[in-house]
Amino acid sequence: MSPSVDRRAVPVNLRPLRILGTGVAVSGEAVTSDAIDARLGLPPGTVEARTGVRRRFVERRPAAVPGAEAARAALHSAGLTLDDIDCLVAASGTPDQAMPSNAALLHHELGLSARGIPAFDIGASCLGFLMALDVVSSLLVSGRYRRVLIVASDIASCGLDWSKLESSGIFGDGAAAAVVDAGEPPPAAGGPGILAASFLTLSEGVHACEIPGGGSRHHPSRTDQPFAPLATFHMDGPLIFRLAGERLTEFVEGLLAQAGVTLGAIDLVVPHQASGHALAFMRRRLHLGAEQVVDIFAERGNQVAASLPTALHEAITSGRLRRGDTALLIGTGAGVQMGGVVLRY
Repeated sequence: MSPSVDRRAVPVNLRPLRILGTGVAVSGEAVTSDAIDARLGLPPGTVEARTGVRRRFVERRPAAVPGAEAARAALHSAGLTLDDIDCLVAASGTPDQAMPSNAALLHHELGLSARGIPAFDIGASCLGFLMALDVVSSLLVSGRYRRVLIVASDIASCGLDWSKLESSGIFGDGAAAAVVDAGEPPPAAGGPGILAASFLTLSEGVHACEIPGGGSRHHPSRTDQPFAPLATFHMDGPLIFRLAGERLTEFVEGLLAQAGVTLGAIDLVVPHQASGHALAFMRRRLHLGAEQVVDIFAERGNQVAASLPTALHEAITSGRLRRGDTALLIGTGAGVQMGGVVLRY
């Protein structure tokens, strides 16, 4: 008879989740803000001054291709192969096409057809990776899957309106991936896992960040409007900033209370790289020093759903986030949505 296990030391809300490996795809063309200044006929330094971005990457291939590269890099980091994975989740914010899902296209790119493992999308724009961690952790704990590959791959550059520099100038393309499992049972008090997760939708801003075309609402067969503008990204930055800013402190306090920790117990904050202004506002509002926050915005821009896992990969590979550390992963997305996860790595 096996010895009894005292589970009282394990946090009540802990959902075991172990990140086995992460990877990014550094591909495409590195485009500096100086180059965009020259292209738009602006004085040197204009784009960087307005956006805070020095360079971003522009990918000419479909999102599934760099997504597959990031997936293979994450598997290599974990010492695993595709044969070790039993589910694929695409957490991208920009679809390659309206149908089929990004997950199916990525599945094909990875050559998984013969195995036929399940693949599905989690569509939460910039919060896709965070929501995927939340959903996948429950599926792992339930025993539904054993090991899951989460991939966020986004091509934002093709849908930008360069007449609106403050929004178009902040975006870059990229892909990032993570391989996760539920760790070794039984869960240990200090073991890896999700201590808390919370999401909030503020649909007053549902049209504040959108690409209207691509679905049935503004299909070319159902509208008299020119379609090209409908396929272009539009953003009301001040509205998003107001909605998210008003809720930030209360949201974080509630998330930390759910996790049973204080902000002082957080070793590192890994935010979605929404904008330079958003990152600075978060630091001020939460009274965080620059060393407490992963900020890669100047070198990557906002890579939509790939932003946060790229920042997480940077934190892990640089040694800023180490085993046993507790991280606050937080961000906003179209909708307007807010989301956060307290993760013990």
